[in-house]
Amino acid sequence: MNTLRLSEHRGHANLGWLDTKHSFSFGHYHDPAHMGFGTLRVINEDIVEPGAGFDTHGHRDMEIVTYVLDGALEHKDSIGTGSIIRPGEVRRMTAGTGIRHSEFNASQSEKVKLLQIWISPETLGLTPGYEQKAFPGGERQGALRLLGSRDGREGSVTIHQDVSLYGSLLKPGEQVTFDVQPGRKIWVQVARGAVAVACQPLQSGDGIGIETPGSLNITATSEAEFLLFDLAA
Repeated sequence: MNTLRLSEHRGHANLGWLDTKHSFSFGHYHDPAHMGFGTLRVINEDIVEPGAGFDTHGHRDMEIVTYVLDGALEHKDSIGTGSIIRPGEVRRMTAGTGIRHSEFNASQSEKVKLLQIWISPETLGLTPGYEQKAFPGGERQGALRLLGSRDGREGSVTIHQDVSLYGSLLKPGEQVTFDVQPGRKIWVQVARGAVAVACQPLQSGDGIGIETPGSLNITATSEAEFLLFDLAA
């Protein structure tokens, strides 16, 4: 069974300083048919205006992964952590028992575009913390590069859930294959460009959930960038 989520059907809000699209229910956008996909709870595509951002706010008991596509995003938090994340980097925030932070466009002249991803943790009440790592384009080009995992293997960031997160960059005509194991479910989110997933054409912003075991072929029909989530069923 496949779950197709086209970009044009996502929730959308434009607050002036923020243009955001929601693959799953989030905030004031509620769709009972799209509450998440397994432990994958949120995929928001955010475009933040120069110098603007999210004022200090709180989170708890969630694994929040930030993936920047263009520009730079700066964050500061209540445990004394501060950093800037740029394209090619992945940041995981464990909200755990509770954390407050702010996120702002680090530029006064250029927009920042990012994917904000929430994954439900397998254990509640974790100690809040962060991890940020860089994954050069050469490691993702024409391949599925592991970006996040439960055990932090292969240099990936550690996500406190049974999930493996992969990133890929493909040139037109390039293909990668992923072996979907029984008892697993896959979500593919197209970040830019166009691909065909199991012969289903997808454009930037589209997503698809796969729950059938077997070889999954992903072929670029233009220059493309996408994320693949391997989740427990």
